[in-house]
Amino acid sequence: MCGIVGFSSKTTSAVGPLVNGLSRLEYRGYDSAGVALASAEGLRIYKQTGKVAKLAQLLERALPERERAKYTLGIAHTRWATHGLPTVANAHPHVADGGRLALVHNGIIENYAALRAGLEKRGVKFLSQTDTEVLAHLVAAFDKGDFLAAVCDALKRVEGTYGLAAISARHPGEMVVARKGSPLVIGIGEKDVVVASDVSAIVAYTRQVIYLKDGDVAMITPDGVDIHSLDNAPVAREVQEVDWDLGAIEKGGYEHFMIKEIFEQPEALANTLRGRLDAANGTALLSGLNLSPRELAAVRRLVIVGCGTSLHAGMVGKYLFESLADVPVSPEQAAEFRYSNPIVGPDDWVIALSQSGETADTLAAVRESIRKGALVSGLCNVVGSTIAREAGRGVYLHAGPEISVASTKAFTAQVTALLMTALKLGRTRRLSREAGDRLVSEISRIPDLVGKVLEQNDAIAAVAQKYAQANDLFFIGRGILYPAALEGALKIKEVAYVHAEGYQAAELKHGPIALLSEKTPVVALLANIPGKEKTLGNVQECRARNAPVLGIVTAGDASAKAVLSDAIEVPATGVELSPIVSVVALQLFAYHVARLRGCEIDQPRNLAKSVTVE
Repeated sequence: MCGIVGFSSKTTSAVGPLVNGLSRLEYRGYDSAGVALASAEGLRIYKQTGKVAKLAQLLERALPERERAKYTLGIAHTRWATHGLPTVANAHPHVADGGRLALVHNGIIENYAALRAGLEKRGVKFLSQTDTEVLAHLVAAFDKGDFLAAVCDALKRVEGTYGLAAISARHPGEMVVARKGSPLVIGIGEKDVVVASDVSAIVAYTRQVIYLKDGDVAMITPDGVDIHSLDNAPVAREVQEVDWDLGAIEKGGYEHFMIKEIFEQPEALANTLRGRLDAANGTALLSGLNLSPRELAAVRRLVIVGCGTSLHAGMVGKYLFESLADVPVSPEQAAEFRYSNPIVGPDDWVIALSQSGETADTLAAVRESIRKGALVSGLCNVVGSTIAREAGRGVYLHAGPEISVASTKAFTAQVTALLMTALKLGRTRRLSREAGDRLVSEISRIPDLVGKVLEQNDAIAAVAQKYAQANDLFFIGRGILYPAALEGALKIKEVAYVHAEGYQAAELKHGPIALLSEKTPVVALLANIPGKEKTLGNVQECRARNAPVLGIVTAGDASAKAVLSDAIEVPATGVELSPIVSVVALQLFAYHVARLRGCEIDQPRNLAKSVTVE
């Protein structure tokens, strides 16, 4: 969601790095942007609604190049509105102490109303509707000469989540940052220190990073970083190396990050698989799970928690685990899981799915599961993320950075990782060696199979032209393809702003069929798996209501194509792989429809990439 950047140097102007860092964080979703710059003369604040480019233009007008050198310390922010409309007044940074203190913040301060009322009684005047401004005034109220102590004292009064960075004219050269529930990472350069809510804003300067943990508060100066607890006691954090470079977050000649990431899937999935298939024993090698065969065999139930695309991947996982490992599975929406007083215990295995590893609802589900004594694993893409650390065991996707808000390669990597996990669990229970061998061979084909779907890109773009003006779409599928239908509907909602609904194909007759007409197309998932004939019957029902039907069909399936208005072909696979090839085709379809409709594909309106508030 919101993005934070901080920069501290002895010699380098902070203006360029701050603006560049914000540009790297644009994919997270935002509605306004701002910077606070510090010099010996005090602080200067610049804020704008809209895109970072507008803020950059404001800085160009306000700060000639010759003036920028004196600003070697600064903080910056992109805001996704929670409290208050997207206005300049509500944009970050927020100021206190007569403009001498500036603060940026991600997260939500749940007791901000009570804190604000108390500050107003003491004569504090508020300029915004935000919860963040309360933090700025609270830090100023506790500042008795020690900036780090002031932040610590203020945060002890706070209920909620935060990732924050603060600077003050009273404390030249100092920046204090803190986190609880909202990620912050510190980049250590040779002459500079960079802070950001996402490592993508840091890799242009250094690959040496420190991931702050909840409760950490750090003092940053050009000379280095000192990390403390909220009680102001020193703590040690490991310096880690980021394993991808700046090129991984550039468009590389593609028009949008979404299409780039769709086409990166063969390589991303090869990375997810690398070294993890054990052909000699017909199983998978997932050392990150840190579970013995005896522990795996003792699992009596699986719960898979996630939100959005990750939830759909978890729903695919239900079919995989139940089929291959003979274990009951409950896919759960993570936000509901925490508040439902979930029934989990030592015999239950909770798998948390999150691309970022920072999704607030999923993290809350992880913590609740740990409290209740369940076995917990994280399945994340971002190394060092909070869910990965707190779960303590799991599987990294290694899919590379995903910049587009609409998740593509993370979904297929999640399903691939779940399939390997189901194979491993199945081999400890009832899955035969022969079946394991077959699956290992099939799984190893995933990158090539996805590559074959991508070869249909031009054909899919042509089909998209026929459906680009539709304002309502239904997606239908059965069995393991039902969650793939949900994901297809979600993608086109996200990037093309088309109202779309995903249904189990048989469910059409129980109400939704009333909405079908020649203006309401249906997308049917018809890969050649059990249940296809039933879905074809549902297609006939749609055609009888004059609804155009686009089918995602197995290559060469003439009988399916004969009853369709249009078809997109995907390669033949086993049942387990059918959601992967089908969803890649739907990703391309959504992308081309969005492009034809002139939508802002990588940064859809109202959406954010990493949802770090509940």
